[in-house]
Amino acid sequence: MMTNSEFVLRNARIVLADRVIEHGWLAVAQGRIAEIGESGVPAGSLDVGGDLIIPGLIELHTDHLEAHYTPRPKVQWNPLAAVVSYDGQLATCGITTVLDSLRVWREEESSDIDGEAAVLANAISAARDANLLRADHFLHLRCEIPMPNVVAEAKELVGRPDIRLMSLMDHTPGQRQFRDEVKLREYYRGKGGGMSDAELDAMFARRIYCKENYAEANMREIVALAHQHNIPLASHDDTTEENVADAVRDRVAVAEFPTTIEAARALHDAGIDIMMGAPNVVRGGSHSGNIAAAELAREGLLDILSSDYVPSSLLMAALQLPEHAEAIDLAAAVRTVTKAPAEAVGLFDRGEIVVGKRADLIRVHIAHDVPVVRSVWREGHRVA
Repeated sequence: MMTNSEFVLRNARIVLADRVIEHGWLAVAQGRIAEIGESGVPAGSLDVGGDLIIPGLIELHTDHLEAHYTPRPKVQWNPLAAVVSYDGQLATCGITTVLDSLRVWREEESSDIDGEAAVLANAISAARDANLLRADHFLHLRCEIPMPNVVAEAKELVGRPDIRLMSLMDHTPGQRQFRDEVKLREYYRGKGGGMSDAELDAMFARRIYCKENYAEANMREIVALAHQHNIPLASHDDTTEENVADAVRDRVAVAEFPTTIEAARALHDAGIDIMMGAPNVVRGGSHSGNIAAAELAREGLLDILSSDYVPSSLLMAALQLPEHAEAIDLAAAVRTVTKAPAEAVGLFDRGEIVVGKRADLIRVHIAHDVPVVRSVWREGHRVA
């Protein structure tokens, strides 16, 4: 008799790393994929009615925990409860492995969440230890390089065994993501609950001062810290040739959200994986007015997708990619949210349906062009 972690699925469209089995079956035992077939279905199997069976989605950059921890300005929820709620949302979206993005900086008078990385990291650990989590959680430290205390805060966290990525960010006005100051003002007015021009002027002046006085030394220390602890690095919002040269110098593994096609081409030529936002694909463009992810996909310059601020966008965007780029078939599209992100951060035991790898799987039904996650398994156990 099969247990909860021992089962066979049949009548499935199974998405492998390089092709799709249109009428296949898949067996799971002891938390691993035990067998894959196209004929001779074993007895006692579950008919999935032609639904897709794909690897569990792997998310390298999501800011969404913040929405659960601070659901309203100046309102902070119980951090453990926030983590459990957030985790449940990820699982029902098909995400079985996630790098929780934690901000590693404080900024005086900022309306954004800051200074809470340790609180949230400890809440994630507590939830994991109590077996409350459906997805497998790791940490992604988002380091705002110009901030005066970023190095000290990173050092407090960097020894944790669950850190899988550190990103080098610089949101100083006038460059990278927000070269257009008008766009930056629109962003903060919407996000900060209506900041005045005077308040924005003061914030921008502080950020420019911090960049001029702290960024260069902080960059050297953060990069050295990551290399010392063998943590992969990500660059952020690369725009110019100089940005790309810095990424190559710092031995960056992933480039998050390059803003121009010129930067993306140079990053690709340097062998750096390019990650773009799934909402960019679903919405048809960048909310900041930068390069569209679909354009990079058509140019062969897109390796990884991230849900960023909308967890459900990850699956939706991946399944839409073949509509945007003729060279991307279903298997290649699914790789951008499974195998490619897994390998980018050294998780080689998951991310594809192959015998011996983890049975992190999702069953997906598509209705009216909208993917619906019907079942989710992590290491063979049903979690959603």
